[in-house]
Amino acid sequence: MKSVVIVFPGSNCDRDIAVTLTKVTGHKPQMVWHRDTALPEGLDLIAVPGGFSYGDYLRCGAMAANSPIIADIKKKAAAGVHILGICNGFQVLTECGLLPGALIRNRDLKFVCRDVHLRVDQTDSPFTHRYAAGQVIRIPVAHHDGNYYADDETLNALEGDGRVAFRYCNDNGEPTDDANPNGSLKNIAGILNERRTVLGMMPHPERLSDDRLGGHDGVPMFETLLERFS
Repeated sequence: MKSVVIVFPGSNCDRDIAVTLTKVTGHKPQMVWHRDTALPEGLDLIAVPGGFSYGDYLRCGAMAANSPIIADIKKKAAAGVHILGICNGFQVLTECGLLPGALIRNRDLKFVCRDVHLRVDQTDSPFTHRYAAGQVIRIPVAHHDGNYYADDETLNALEGDGRVAFRYCNDNGEPTDDANPNGSLKNIAGILNERRTVLGMMPHPERLSDDRLGGHDGVPMFETLLERFS
C-alpha cells in the first residue's frame, strides 16, 4: 500500500499515523510538506493528520486548506485516491470542500482530551469494513473545535446515504447527549464522502493502535485499508 502523510506547520500527529501505517501495512509512508505542489503518482492513501495547523489561527484548518499541496490532493481525490483526515485533518477536509459541514467550537468551550466510545454505524467502506455494524470501540479525542455542524439538508443526506461512519455513544452503544464530548449534531464523530473514498473523523485511531498505548481499537481501520489495496 502506497501512502503519504501531509505535514503542515503545527501538525503533531504526523509521526503517530506514520508509525501506525508502517506497523500495520509494512510500508513506510512518504512525508509530504504542505508547500509541495505535487504528490507521488500511484498513491492508495493520503493521510491528513491531527494537530494545530498554522496554530489554528483564523479558523481551524482554514489556512491549511489553502496550502499549495491542497490542489493536488483535490485532484487525487477526484481520481479516486483514498483520503483519511483525522482531527485537524477532518477540519482541513471540510474547509477545502472535500467533506460537507464544519467543525466548530466545542459546546462547553473547553479543550477535551480523553477516551470516548464510538459506535460504528457504517461498515460498507474501505475504512470500516473490518468493524462490525453497531460495534462499540474506544478511541481518544483531543480537540477544542470538534463540534460537527451542518444544515438540515446536509444532515439528511448524510443519514439517508449511510455516510455517518462513527457516532459518539455510551458503552452500550447509545448515542446519548452525555456521551457526546463536544456537542456534535446527531453525535457525529466521522463522515464519508459520497464515493466513500474520503473519511474525516475527530477521534484518533492511530493513538489506540498498540497495546502499549492502552488498546488496539484503531487497528482494524488500517487493516481494512491494507486489505483494500493489497
